[in-house]
Amino acid sequence: MLIEFKGRVSVITGGARGIGRACAEELARAGSDIAICDINVADAEKAAKEIAAASGVKARGYACEMRDIRAIHTTIDAVARDFGGIDHLINNAGVQYVAPIVDFPEDEYEKIRSIDLDAVFHATKAVWKHLVARGGGRIINIASVQGILGSPYKSAYVASKHGVVGLTKVAAQEGAPHGITVNAICPGAVMTDMVRNQGPQLAAQYGDGVTADEALARTFLDVMPTRRFIQPPEVAALCTFLCSDYAISITGSPIAIDGGWSAH
Repeated sequence: MLIEFKGRVSVITGGARGIGRACAEELARAGSDIAICDINVADAEKAAKEIAAASGVKARGYACEMRDIRAIHTTIDAVARDFGGIDHLINNAGVQYVAPIVDFPEDEYEKIRSIDLDAVFHATKAVWKHLVARGGGRIINIASVQGILGSPYKSAYVASKHGVVGLTKVAAQEGAPHGITVNAICPGAVMTDMVRNQGPQLAAQYGDGVTADEALARTFLDVMPTRRFIQPPEVAALCTFLCSDYAISITGSPIAIDGGWSAH
């Protein structure tokens, strides 16, 4: 199977590290030019420079605060102007906080919802006209297995990711007449900083001297029949396939890559 994206432009939010960085690298290997949006412009520019050097594509970093609606629209428009258009949007930026509902800080709830859900809507709205101008395109929302099922202590994240799955279905229906497909990738536990950083918070919830590593294993590996953490390139490969012409009839789908977590 040959996937060739030469002449295409991909925008990846939260693309400087983790799943977003892996998606950017894989899309670049297929020939797509890359626009990395991140809250830290130095990280975005560094990632873009490294990707360009490794793959030979054009890559550029952009600063974007995903809680700022105006910034999202301004950045998307800047990418379209700088690259001459946009073909793929990877909505990857996300944050997490772990606490019981009764102890969950309201400001953390608002932060998670605004980045993990609201920003997906605003980025989708901002890119829409650019995809239509290209005669179609791809939107890939990096949701989560938590967009399919729930877990304790993650009320804001679970609610937001369920919202992303719902938004994906609506956008897919509206995008179909324009040649725009929209899908949600729903990973299980991917070994990124977001997962690692949950260790201490989860350990505190479990108590009884549970270590951070034990808490991660209990929370994630015990519910994944494969009992292994997913690696970012696995998600990136699925993302690249969904952006390809081979996936033209796949749209509106929440696609699990979760080691069997959602199968039981």
